[in-house]
Amino acid sequence: MSTTSRFLFASVAAVPAFLAGCATSAGVSQPAGSPVVELRPDERGSVAGTGIESQDMVTVTDKMARSILAIPQIARAPVPPSIVLDPVVNNTRFPINKDIFLTRIRTQLNSKAAGQVSFLDREMMRTLERERELKRSGQVTASADPRASEFGGADYFLTGKLDGMTTRTSAGTSDYVLYSFRLTDARTSRIVWEDTAEIKKQGLEDAAYR
Repeated sequence: MSTTSRFLFASVAAVPAFLAGCATSAGVSQPAGSPVVELRPDERGSVAGTGIESQDMVTVTDKMARSILAIPQIARAPVPPSIVLDPVVNNTRFPINKDIFLTRIRTQLNSKAAGQVSFLDREMMRTLERERELKRSGQVTASADPRASEFGGADYFLTGKLDGMTTRTSAGTSDYVLYSFRLTDARTSRIVWEDTAEIKKQGLEDAAYR
């Protein structure tokens, strides 16, 4: 091998080491281990426990949305009923974001129910009240209706409850969760719809939820 060839070979071999050194010093080297894998929300991944997970939430809320649309009070209503969401009660041992269940039911109905129901945004009440006062005082006007209108009342309240049972032995952990949701008539307090879903899991190791 000529002197020129040996020099070129040594230069090329040194490039990966130089780049690796730069990456390490810059703090951008790829850590060892498995890469992040993107899954569908309704898909059970390898990192799982016996508690409430995304696939459970998708399964339950899809069932509840379909069930609500099938009742006569919704399917045959001459005018789309107005619904207000009431907070979900979480009686399980899992400290999850419980209101995500109602949020997904609402978005499913709003996007796929073709105007069969409407939801009143009570989370925006303070903002809406301030806007109404501005309209009444003449400081602002609405493009569709310059007059300040009253807020609509609810026809139904939608709420839910998560109840759980846990069994632990030397063989592992077992969790049962009952998901129950109901629609209550705002005028009569009668429950016009109620449905449940049940999910039970067991495993050798428990998982941490937050």
